[in-house]
Amino acid sequence: MAAVQPMVGSAEGGVVSVAAPSAVFVGLGANLGDREATLRSALQAMAQLPGTRVERVSPLYGSAPVDAGGPDYLNAVAALATTLTPQALLQALQAIEQSAGRERPYRNAPRTLDLDILWFGDQVIHTPTLTVPHPRMAERAFVLRPLADLVPERVDAACLQAVASQGIYLLAGTGWAEGVAGDCF
Repeated sequence: MAAVQPMVGSAEGGVVSVAAPSAVFVGLGANLGDREATLRSALQAMAQLPGTRVERVSPLYGSAPVDAGGPDYLNAVAALATTLTPQALLQALQAIEQSAGRERPYRNAPRTLDLDILWFGDQVIHTPTLTVPHPRMAERAFVLRPLADLVPERVDAACLQAVASQGIYLLAGTGWAEGVAGDCF
């Protein structure tokens, strides 16, 4: 169970941050446009969020779409430290997606940018807009493989084996996020 942390309110009276940072893992994906540039821009935008630091970034992977069509995705996972609340971070990530031209015409549509909160500290969250841990992460090699690069002790080997048949490949130049994160895998 997560420790209770003092909260800080906004001018509108909503809680937007907590006093102590939480360790958060965010999945990044894109399969339209200049995918790598979009992912780098998203990392830079996350690093500019109030009370947020991009601490580590996984290598960059390519993967075929799952339950969708379109070109292959580029995928990675970023480890953040943030004082934003889960809902405030979700809203900020959705704003970053929109600024990258993200549209949601139908479920699993090809996208310019997809940012998903995978874990938010040790919190379990079930709201109409946010579920953490991410409900489908254990079914997705494009989430588990880069996540295992960052925190192998938190990714079950049986889960990795279960998604081993999904098409995912490590791309050359794993320092793709240099200069954005504190530590690139």
